[in-house]
Amino acid sequence: MIRILTILSFLMLPAAAFATVIRTGPDSLLQHVLDRARPGDTILIAPGTYKQHDIVVRTPVTIIGENYPVFDGEDKYQLFIIAADRVSISGITVQQTGRSSMVDMAGIRLQNVSRVTVSNCRVINTTYGIYLQNSKNCVITNNEIKSSATDELQSGNGVHAWKSDSLLIRANNISGHRDGIYFEFVTGSVITGNNSRNNVRYGLHFMFSHNDTYIRNTFQHNGAGVAVMYSKHVVMVSNIFEEHWGDASYGILLKDISDSRIEFNRFAHNTIGIFMEGSNRIRILANAFTANGWAMRVQASCESNTIENNNFRENSFDVATNGTLMLNTYRNNYWDKYEGYDLNRDGTGDVPYHPVSVYSILSEKIPTSMILYRSFLTNIIDQAEKIMPSIIPDQLRDDTPKMKKWKL
Repeated sequence: MIRILTILSFLMLPAAAFATVIRTGPDSLLQHVLDRARPGDTILIAPGTYKQHDIVVRTPVTIIGENYPVFDGEDKYQLFIIAADRVSISGITVQQTGRSSMVDMAGIRLQNVSRVTVSNCRVINTTYGIYLQNSKNCVITNNEIKSSATDELQSGNGVHAWKSDSLLIRANNISGHRDGIYFEFVTGSVITGNNSRNNVRYGLHFMFSHNDTYIRNTFQHNGAGVAVMYSKHVVMVSNIFEEHWGDASYGILLKDISDSRIEFNRFAHNTIGIFMEGSNRIRILANAFTANGWAMRVQASCESNTIENNNFRENSFDVATNGTLMLNTYRNNYWDKYEGYDLNRDGTGDVPYHPVSVYSILSEKIPTSMILYRSFLTNIIDQAEKIMPSIIPDQLRDDTPKMKKWKL
């Protein structure tokens, strides 16, 4: 009886107990090695250049590159396709994928999988860098994802996620793509600690993606920083948005989003810090807006948003709008253009501040009038409007402006 139990216990041992380490080099076909591997095996890939493509991983294995072996798609093919759960791939270089109007060619594609990790890889000059399709609980971390796109039509995204859930996109350096990171129908995911720079369109782009968080990322020199569209319950905290200049450049573009938070971020040297259209119930708290063209442009289609405890410094215009109604709340913000007084010395101005200047309204209606900005005529118009208000929306004001900037 004891012997039978021993045999049964042996048969019930997990496959990982028999896992082995398999070494392979440029002279072997990695696909053959992977097809013979058992669950839990580790594949060590020797340095070198591998002219191998469309490599499909169908077994839960660990793939480790030694000194970044190079897999080259020769500008024709895609490279790795992960089609099994619980795969880990790290330490490899994938480069030079092809381009196709029929297939989104990627350096590494995750397809209908869960609990896959892609880490410490170099993804160079690929159409799509790392592509996640219908996947969940996957981790993309510490990768260098770099391309040289010059226009939107001929390029893909650095990290592209579609119809996925519970992803972690962490500490990646992404540049030279259409969008650095793209989420479409992605829920419950976190984007943190990434550097997204010099991408053609957006550093980060959300479409129909709910209950996501992006925190402590840096977005610089992209066509625009971040676009959040048709989404809800998005948390945006402690990010940096810098150097986005152009006719349609923003730190953040919010279009038809709701019930979200924008807190402790830094917006510096952007044409527009935050552009809001059709967005409701957003809390914009404790952000720093410095040296932007417009700190905020809030369209009349926005309502029930709260803008409080922010610093507005050295912006050409603090707030612009195309409406006259007061549908949002501004309170306890520091405005460097505020010229009011504080007789009781409680740190709050005794008279309200109207952040919409007359010239921002004129430029909204007649864009070419910006050619006269900072002229003597502009100063006369501003002073006349302060004495006899007639153009600026009177209800759009901060009744409790702070006399000193917040320590953010």
